Amino acid sequence: MTIHASVLELIGNTPIIKAQRLDTGVCELYFKLESHNPGGSIKDRIGLHMIEAAERRGDIGPGSVLVEGTAGNTGLGLALAARQKGYRLILVVPDKMSREKIFNLKAMGAEVILTRSDVAKGHPEYYQDLAERIARETPGGYFINQFGNPDNPAAHEFGTGPEILRQMAEVGGLDAVVFGCGSSGTMTGLSRCFAKHAPHVELVLADPVGSILAQYINEGTLSTRSGTWMVEGIGEDFLPPISDFSRVKKAYPITDRESFHAARELLRMEGIFGGSSTGTLLAAALKYCREQTEPKKVLVFVCDTGNKYLSKMYNDYWMLDNGFLEREQYGDLRDLIMRPYRQRDTVVVAPNDLITTAYQRMKLYEISQLPVMDGDRIVGIIDESDVLLHVYGDESRFRDPVSTAMVSKLDILDVKSPVEALLPVFDRGHVAIVVDGQEFLGLITRIDLLNWLRRRVQ
Repeated sequence: MTIHASVLELIGNTPIIKAQRLDTGVCELYFKLESHNPGGSIKDRIGLHMIEAAERRGDIGPGSVLVEGTAGNTGLGLALAARQKGYRLILVVPDKMSREKIFNLKAMGAEVILTRSDVAKGHPEYYQDLAERIARETPGGYFINQFGNPDNPAAHEFGTGPEILRQMAEVGGLDAVVFGCGSSGTMTGLSRCFAKHAPHVELVLADPVGSILAQYINEGTLSTRSGTWMVEGIGEDFLPPISDFSRVKKAYPITDRESFHAARELLRMEGIFGGSSTGTLLAAALKYCREQTEPKKVLVFVCDTGNKYLSKMYNDYWMLDNGFLEREQYGDLRDLIMRPYRQRDTVVVAPNDLITTAYQRMKLYEISQLPVMDGDRIVGIIDESDVLLHVYGDESRFRDPVSTAMVSKLDILDVKSPVEALLPVFDRGHVAIVVDGQEFLGLITRIDLLNWLRRRVQ
């Protein structure tokens, strides 16, 4: 195996895998594993290419400050290249981005500025507009501008596209490719490449519901009003300046629910760990494949790795909280208990456990209170305030048993109590302890009630 001088040499030449267990109708479905790039996504390609092209033109050099607005993966690609080349990098990211991406960006040395994800282009807090302003006001600032930078599609026209055609030639060629569109660089670059070298290849867009792009492709109507979606990195509320949709004839609008479940199914069925946009693309690819009456070879991108979404779509609690997973409904307070004790989902402590154990479990599971269980009987509850008041001024009390700090006067509600009975409990600053006779069922917090109310609206 070749010895490389830099991690940047590992960008591109990603493998392709044929689907074996998914229902693809009469078609063969192939996955282009862009998750195998060193930064974990297809955006490594444009991150490196846009920086090196700017260097060749003399637009940037020693002391330049690179600035970009990104939903995450372009930022990671830029951070990878910028760190290796010695540039300072400022990234403006919308606040819907997964925590893993933010932690990853910061770990790679990027300066991260969070901004609102609920505003459209033209608003001063819109992530691209804010990034452009920061670049303009920063000495030595250079706005990468992936949405208007021709070096973005060029990375795919002269890199990704020929690579795909070369690889797929081994199985007899390619008939269709399914992609998503954020900055539109992938789509525009592939379109130009295929127009020259494989004009028969169909271009199929996968678009989150709420984005304006699917309607534009399918109906020729450019809406001025977009919705919101939770899938990261694809979908738009405007046409990027570098976009060229002329060869895209079909688009599939895909819901967040379809996207998240498709990505989870991809991991279960094929062992491929993709991110949220990969789920969108897969859902569209499967619809396309199942609609075909003649066999076709279809390629779909695994845009990035699922490691960046462990706190979101691969977290069952997050999926439940957001209404993307269903469970049995009872018509009583059990419907509001997010972590039922009977299923061993509730994190608990025993009265003889040390207070430091309670503290560590709160930190590990990011919760603020724990039921204190003596066997299967609840005898108390301990929360962050109880721990703080007990140990403040004498940290050695972390070694005291939980029983010395827990609250034993409990707000207990019968499972058949009305939802309204929760409000006085919350007004006292407590959590509701739900029981069925003598059996402890679980806790209900304010956020559990809020999530329940929101799911009813959905």
